[in-house]
Amino acid sequence: MSAKLYYIHDPMCSWCWGYRSVWDELQKQLPVSINVEYVVGGLAPDSDELMAISQQNMIKAHWYTIEEKLGTKFNFSFWTKNSPRRSTYNACRAVIAAKKQHLEHEMLDAIQQGYYLRALNPSDKSMLTELAVELSNKGKVINVTDFIEDFDSAEVQAELLRQIQLARELTRHGFPSLVLEIDGEYHRIEHDYKNHIVTLHQITKYL
Repeated sequence: MSAKLYYIHDPMCSWCWGYRSVWDELQKQLPVSINVEYVVGGLAPDSDELMAISQQNMIKAHWYTIEEKLGTKFNFSFWTKNSPRRSTYNACRAVIAAKKQHLEHEMLDAIQQGYYLRALNPSDKSMLTELAVELSNKGKVINVTDFIEDFDSAEVQAELLRQIQLARELTRHGFPSLVLEIDGEYHRIEHDYKNHIVTLHQITKYL
């Protein structure tokens, strides 16, 4: 039997940040027979335009909702310290570029913590490069020069588009989403933002 769990997400998706602790716990409890594959969904394409105030207020409202419902921490000074853009593709590219050096999860963690806790702007390539440097300084085996080259490469762009297309084929239910593939059959898996056991039971019943 071949089993794969697709985790469809975006590094700058606030609900993915809200789900983070439960997702981490779920992965610890998954049967060893299941391979996990992260798929970036590309929440918002490249843009140099500043985000409209109405859209900023909408996203801030999501943050307040997640904080209230799940207890997830957010640094709301992001909205005053930065010039927000509705653009997540660069963050997705950073995760893909880091994956080439087997540091996909570390980069995703750095982006989420940088964005939501440190009020950094992952829409900016310069900020993502700084996060790569920080990983290197923390002893992670990342070649920053290679990361920068890969970030801008046609290969990473092609992989970004492939993952976005795969995400759309797997689900239309937004981010985060979970889809279990078993021997070529796909099953949408519901997730509970507060309890990994609910999701784990759904997954194990298919095995």
